[in-house]
Amino acid sequence: MRVYPAVFALGLRRYSAYRAATFAGLLTNCVFGAINALVLLALFAVRPEINGYDSGDAVTQVFVAQALIAAVAVMGPPLDLDERVRSGAVATDLLRPVSLTAWWLFDDLGRAAFQLLFRSVPTFCVGAVLFDLRLPDGALRWTAVLASFALAVVVSFGLRYLYALSGFWLLDTRGVWAVAGLLGPVAAGMLLPLPLFPAAVGEVLRLLPWASTVQVPADVLLGKDTLPGGGVPGGLAVQAAWAVVLLALGAWTATRATRRVVVQGG
Repeated sequence: MRVYPAVFALGLRRYSAYRAATFAGLLTNCVFGAINALVLLALFAVRPEINGYDSGDAVTQVFVAQALIAAVAVMGPPLDLDERVRSGAVATDLLRPVSLTAWWLFDDLGRAAFQLLFRSVPTFCVGAVLFDLRLPDGALRWTAVLASFALAVVVSFGLRYLYALSGFWLLDTRGVWAVAGLLGPVAAGMLLPLPLFPAAVGEVLRLLPWASTVQVPADVLLGKDTLPGGGVPGGLAVQAAWAVVLLALGAWTATRATRRVVVQGG
């Protein structure tokens, strides 16, 4: 259907309007990436290897995390659907002869595409200039990295879509986001690479959906054999599985939720 490419283009165009905010975010990502990288370099100067990660791996993971922070939005912002559910404007969305899940997925893909082009790529390039980052060798590895980044965006949407749908029951998702905003970045490897956790904890966190938004893409780029399922194909398979599960769960939850729409104030 032509409606979904149009929704994608609308999402991309809407976020391209905030150029000053994009530049400020890019600058923030570069500064925090450099600070985190220097802290980890000091750590690895004392202990050269931690759970299969060395200093080069850790610094590369830091800049992958900073590059993806806006695209996967683990720490927000929430989907506009959150506010539309709270205000009751979602009633208008439900009148459209299209899938609610697909509509918001393509809208978010447009947002993510803009962020990947204008924040992710420049952030990672700055990191590569400042530090000796580990880069994939060969077209096949780069293809796997791009696929992993795309799957990370879909997994992130699946999580944030479920947060938004909770508003049909809670009427306000700020509490959900307060919890998700604290736990999500930690479980994703956004704040600290998961290999720096105790080995057992890191292995469990890698299997959770949040890890598929940051840590798994970083490990795919690094070509780590510690990925769930063993190697890059296993990591991509885990991401794809979480994407399918979360989208299916979101579609099912949306069907249940729309049976009990409550428009506040009326």
